[in-house]
Amino acid sequence: MSQMKRVFSWLGRRKGGPEMHRFRCNICGAKNREPTSEFGRERPSCKRCHSTVRMRSIIHVLSTELFGRSLAVSDFPSRPDLHGLGMSDWDEYASRLATKLGYQNTFYDTEPRLNILDPAPELVGTLDFLISTDVFEHVAPPVQAAFDRTFELLKPGGVFVFSVPHTRDENTVEHFPELHDYRIEERESGPVLLNVTADGRQQVFEDLVFHGGPGETLEMRVFCLDALREHFAASGFGPPTIYEENAPSCGMIWEGNLSLTMGVRKPAC
Repeated sequence: MSQMKRVFSWLGRRKGGPEMHRFRCNICGAKNREPTSEFGRERPSCKRCHSTVRMRSIIHVLSTELFGRSLAVSDFPSRPDLHGLGMSDWDEYASRLATKLGYQNTFYDTEPRLNILDPAPELVGTLDFLISTDVFEHVAPPVQAAFDRTFELLKPGGVFVFSVPHTRDENTVEHFPELHDYRIEERESGPVLLNVTADGRQQVFEDLVFHGGPGETLEMRVFCLDALREHFAASGFGPPTIYEENAPSCGMIWEGNLSLTMGVRKPAC
């Protein structure tokens, strides 16, 4: 087959129908043929494991950062010497990563636990990689401490595979900037957050935003990209590599240039 024919076959455009795209899921290995319009950061688009673009981007970035190329998990070399943790990672890729790398998934609210604001001292400087996808928007302020602790957990040269919903606005929006002693209370009108500030003032917040999933899912903030760069720099990380270029072969096709996955390195020395 000629190169041009292979291109058209790969794109899978059907005459008179929607543009189709063929890809091999880098999580479960399934071969897919889906309308391009169906690809979205949070929209399942693998017919077998139902992975989203965000989930496949985590594997694409991790593979590229560790091995220099994009591989499906099943094609990872066996490297139990590469130690890493996930922060409430999706089980479909977490269980597979554990068979290839020295990897363990962790959770905020159940064992094995990791509180990124107060990690176990024996973890400091032990990780080749840490994965955090859509977690830091739920961390209680000041969120800079979470970036600092992540930096401390990594070995020199270690990589932070990171994503959060973020905008390109001028500032991060902190929903509860004076959060101190708080609890969430269920009322007839819905959940409310009750907070007592450090100087003793009482605050009540309604119209709370929760994200799906286990653990602490209250949205504390909406990051902006410039603030993320500042958080990384303040912790000592190098500039983030933002994976904005599509990787069609594994189905990482972004629907825009927001909330993209990043690889962030701790300097090697």
